[in-house]
Formats: sequence, structure tokens, C-alpha cells
Amino acid sequence: MVGASPRVGSFGANTVSQLIAHFSGQVYAVNPHYKEVLSVPCFSDIASLPETPDCVVSCVGREDVESVIEACASRGVGGAVVFASGFAETGKPERKAQQDRLTQISHESGLRIAGPNCLGLQNYSARLILNFTQQAMHPCGPRSIGIASQSGAMGSAVIQAAHLGVSFSHMLTAGNCCDIDVADYVAYLAEDPACTVVACLFEGLRNPGRMLEAAKIADANDKPLLVCKIATGEKGAEAALSHTGALAGSNAAYEALFEEMGAIVVKNIEELAETASFFTKASRPAGKGAAVVAASGGFCVIAADQAEAHGVALPTPDEKVQSILAANVPEFGKAGNPCDVTAQNSADSIRACYEAFLGEQDYDTLIIPHTFAWEPGIARITNLDAVARKFNKIGCLPWTTSWIGGPGFKEAFSCENVAVFRSMESCFRTLGSWYAREGKRNFPQAAPKNPVDTAKAGEARRLIAAAPRRTLTERESKDVLSLYGIPTVREFLVQDAKAARRAADEIGYPVVLKLESPDIPHKTEANMVRLNVASGRDAEIQAQSMLDAANRMSPRPLINGILVQPMAGKGVEVMAGIRIDPLFGPLLVVGLGGILVELMNDSAVALAPVTASRAAQIVRGLRGARLLEGFRGLPPVDLDALAETLARISHFAADQADVLAECDINPLICAGSRILAVDALIVRS
Repeated sequence: MVGASPRVGSFGANTVSQLIAHFSGQVYAVNPHYKEVLSVPCFSDIASLPETPDCVVSCVGREDVESVIEACASRGVGGAVVFASGFAETGKPERKAQQDRLTQISHESGLRIAGPNCLGLQNYSARLILNFTQQAMHPCGPRSIGIASQSGAMGSAVIQAAHLGVSFSHMLTAGNCCDIDVADYVAYLAEDPACTVVACLFEGLRNPGRMLEAAKIADANDKPLLVCKIATGEKGAEAALSHTGALAGSNAAYEALFEEMGAIVVKNIEELAETASFFTKASRPAGKGAAVVAASGGFCVIAADQAEAHGVALPTPDEKVQSILAANVPEFGKAGNPCDVTAQNSADSIRACYEAFLGEQDYDTLIIPHTFAWEPGIARITNLDAVARKFNKIGCLPWTTSWIGGPGFKEAFSCENVAVFRSMESCFRTLGSWYAREGKRNFPQAAPKNPVDTAKAGEARRLIAAAPRRTLTERESKDVLSLYGIPTVREFLVQDAKAARRAADEIGYPVVLKLESPDIPHKTEANMVRLNVASGRDAEIQAQSMLDAANRMSPRPLINGILVQPMAGKGVEVMAGIRIDPLFGPLLVVGLGGILVELMNDSAVALAPVTASRAAQIVRGLRGARLLEGFRGLPPVDLDALAETLARISHFAADQADVLAECDINPLICAGSRILAVDALIVRS
């Protein structure tokens, strides 16, 4: 403990007193002003210690931190925890430079550093609290949650659920992450036998790929990984030339990362402890569904609504279960699923209903909305716990009464086979995540196989580099994409109106006319597209009209000519795009609605490349996916064909990530098995 002090309330005194109270290992104090601090032997500096410590905790101020870290590196210390704040988080360049110096020492020496500006580390299985606040020492049970948190205050807020009986193994904070970050903690907790479930809280990551690797370690150890990310606004999203850039903001990229990780996303910190506690208690589901037993018809309706919203099945009882329910539910109740046992019930009849459901393979869990906090209600909770234990399943108790902490609340949290939720919504959201995680484990995604050979990938790279402008024209863009097997329309580039008429005659009517200019990337917005041109005379007139309008623009754009294309015909419009994110790398963006995709906000983002099966999953998850099933006389879209095209686009993104900035294919016209890219835009990096 560098900066150890006997002064009451100081960081040094608080941390030493915690160690004295709980830790059984050797502790040394370092402070040149004392021979002893709170009965702990004290030395003048790190070099004077009788042995090299595994860990040094720095309680000194910011200006003295660097010398402490240098002394740690020289002595060969295992790791250091730095409490001091006032570094890069201030935004001041000179303070960032001080933090960068700590990073440099870490990289050069191999010394691992937690912080600066961190609350410290708590390992309950080792009875070790390296923390300057007065944290309680909680017992570490056999099924415990490990917390990896960027923020010390947020981690401390979650860990107070230990007072309700929730078991924690660790609370590890990273602060400014000059060296160690939350991905390091996730990887550590994934391999620590004291930890059953990993819960991660953070604001952002400098290298998201490391979190993906940590998630793989958690998956290999069969440990559920929960993430709660704050700072989800899009203020930091970069301005972009394409629709894709507007849609693939930072939060969308994080959501894509979490999907790739197989992480369980918790939307707010208030739900983190209860969600993690559920996963410590729940075994793997059989995947059938849940049952609901309530003493209120209204709460049965709410449960059914939430089950539908979160994709949790409520299987209809078979004859055997139905007969038991009917014998124990009043005629003015409902002997089904949800089951309304009404307020006029007995403990025996309720237990019979519990056992009827949990005794059947069709039901992985039983949800009991707790509507009224009072002493007699505790028996219902313990009944649920006993029945769930009997069948090796888990019961769920949405605490729907507003009396948080009322009679039964703490007892319910302490039950080994009951998970408590503070709302019906959080209960069913957690169950939805439980089933989704199981589905991913049963059907792991295959590694994407590149459908394009090296020669074609090299030719695509050459064409991108050879384009005269950073923003490739539609024609140039489609020439590149066609090398990846992405179907495009036939087209001619002509220089004047009469040539446009001749090209249209050859293609056959109706046709589309588009002005080609590298200075006008969004032709529709500039009124430089003419659809359904039905005759040669009209083709000539419309072509001349666009050329005249472009020549009147100020500044005058460079005009390559007029593109003449056949009308693609009716179909569902799908937007596919690519964005190369500086942190996440190549991203695939998919949406429905062509130019309406931003307005409707119906899009999804995935890390590229993806398999065709993953692409199909992305499309099915869009709100407007039913459009693909056949709409207003259009044939159903061949989802396999669309998914294959999207997978090819994603491979283009991955192959060319170092030379690309963005790409829009908007729209893909989809009708039956015909998938056709009718417009495209590539922006070179």
C-alpha cells in the first residue's frame, strides 16, 4: 500500500483497514513518514520491501503516480492499482500525456495496471478488497456473479444486491483503462472457478475485437456473459456520404458486436443484478416454453403480452395438466396458460398447479407475478422454490407490487431456485435472452466462406484504386460489385440525348435514365433520375433536360454522360450497405424500403463477413420482414437468394476494408429469386 496512512478517512487508511479486517495474505505499507500503519509494517519505498509484492496499490496523488509505477516496474511487481484521478478524463492534453506515460511503462515492462481513476478490485473468494471506500465483505457462494466494470460507482451500485442474498465473486473496476480494460476482466472471470456468470458494465472500448475474444473464452467455459453499455446515443457517429453511414452509428456497431459475441444485453443498470442472478440459478432450458400462474386475470393478460413481445412461448397445457388445473382452479378462474387461480385459492391447490406445470417437459420455468407484499405471501414464494427444486427447474417472481423491499422481497432473492424481477417486462426480457442464448449454443454459426477467389478480389481492388475520384460513380461501383457475383442491371453510358435514344431503343422500353457525375453521388435527391421512360422521343427529351439542368448548376459538376438502363420491374426494395468503422472494422447494414430506410429506421448492422444463414437471420429480424413474404401481388422473395447476395456483399466489405470507406447498394430490387442491384455507390478510403 503506497501512500498508506493512519489518518482516519484517507484512501490509504480505508484500504489498509479493509485488508487487515479480511485478507489473510501478507500486507506491507509504504510511506516514508511512518514505521507502522494500523499495525501493518511500513517501509520508506518499494525498493525497501523485504519481498516483491504481487500487487501494489497506489494511494498517492496524480503527480506522484508515475514514480510509483516506475518503481513497481523496476522491482518486478506483478500489477498495480491506481486510485488517483485527474488524468485523461479531464480532457487536458498534458494530463492525457501523463496517462500515456503509464501505458508506455506498462507495455515496456509487462507491469499490468488497473486505472488510473479506478475504485479498485474486490475478490470475495479470496476475501480481498482493494478499495478506498468502506465496502462490505460478502460471502462468495457456489453460484456467483463476477462484475467487470469501467465505472467503480456503477459496479458498487450493482454489488449492493449482495445485501438481498445475491452472491458475487468479484467486482473489478477499470477506470481510465490505461492498460487493463473490461475485456481483460471478462477473460479473467471467464476462467475463474469462483465466477458462474460474468456481468460487464462499460461506456466504450478502444479495441472492440478484444471483447469478442474475451466473449469466446466465456463461451468456451459455458459462462453466460451479460453486457450493460451506457453512452448509447449517436452524437459521436461520423458524418457520412452514404445512407449506410447514417445508419451504422456507434451504438448500432456495438449492438452488432454483442450479437456476434452471443452476449445477453441488459438495457439498464437497474436490471443487471436480477438478470445475472437468474443466470446463476437457471440451468439450460429444454427450449419449449414457460408457464404463468397468477391470482389475477389482469396480471395473466400482462404476462401474455410480455411473453409475445419477447418471443417466449406459453405452451397450451396437455390433457393431463389441464385436468389437474381444472380440479384446482375455481370455475370463475382460467385453467390454462396463463392460469388464473383467482384470489380464492388454497396453498394446496396452488402447489398442485405449480407441480402440474413444472413436472412436464413442456415447461422450463414457472412465472408467478407477486402482486401484494404481505407476510402470508411469503409461503407462496417458498412453495415455488420447493417445487422448482424438486424438478430441478427455476421459478420466476416478477415483483409487481410497488412496495420494493416489502415482506417476502429479501426472502425471494435468497431462494436458490427462484429468480426475482422488479417488473414483468424485465422477467420476460430475461427469459427471451435465455432462450436466444440456448438457440445460439445449439446452432453455432459456421465460419463464413469467401465465395470470391483471390484474382477477382484483386481485380476489384485495382478498379477501386483506378477510379479517378474518391467517390466512384454508379457504373464504376457496379463494375466492382459484379466481380463478387452481385447481380446488376445491363446499362449503356452515352454522351448526348440522341445517343440516349439509340441506347434505349436497343435495350427496349421502359428504361431509366440517370446522369452520371462523380460530383452528384445522390442522383435522386438532385432530380437526376428519370423512371419509366416509355419511348424514344421521351428518352431524348428527358436526357437533354438532365444535361441542361446539370450545366446550369453552380459550381458546374463534371458530367460523364447519361446512363441508360432497363426498368428493373416491381419488387421489394432492400438497402444493403457497408461502412468501415475505425473501431469495429467492416460493417454490413441491411434495411427495407430503399430511400425510406432512414425514415422508417428499420435496419440492422452486423460485423462483416457473415454467412448466408446469418444474413437470412438479419433480414428476418427487420420489422418490415413480412414485405418479403409477398405484398400487393408481388411474389414472395427468395430469402436464400437474398441472403446469398448479402453474404457476398459482406465478403466484399471484409476483403476490401483497407481501401473502402463506405458502400451503398440502394436499392436491391427483390422479386422471387430475382435479386438485382439497380444503384450503387462506393467511397474509397
